[in-house]
Amino acid sequence: MDDEPLSQWAERRDARIGQLRAVPLVTGDGPRASHLNPDAPRAIQRWNGHLWEAHGFAANLAEARRILFPHAEATATPEASPNLGPGTGRHRKPPTP
Repeated sequence: MDDEPLSQWAERRDARIGQLRAVPLVTGDGPRASHLNPDAPRAIQRWNGHLWEAHGFAANLAEARRILFPHAEATATPEASPNLGPGTGRHRKPPTP
């Protein structure tokens, strides 16, 4: 077998310490995907190297994203849409005769 050395595994595990995740608080076995319940409250959890522990609370998906990705809003810039003028590009429809 091609097992990795324990030291490499420990490095990978320790690199994740402090990582945050948002878990939707829904009842029962309902859908847990974030896009299905954007208004559901979220528990913010932090990885401590062994298990996910409670770190905070968010009222909805938008607030959870602001907590998880604080630098995303500051660096987000509107991208210019491509200017598709007339032409005979590879994926353009050929002109009808």
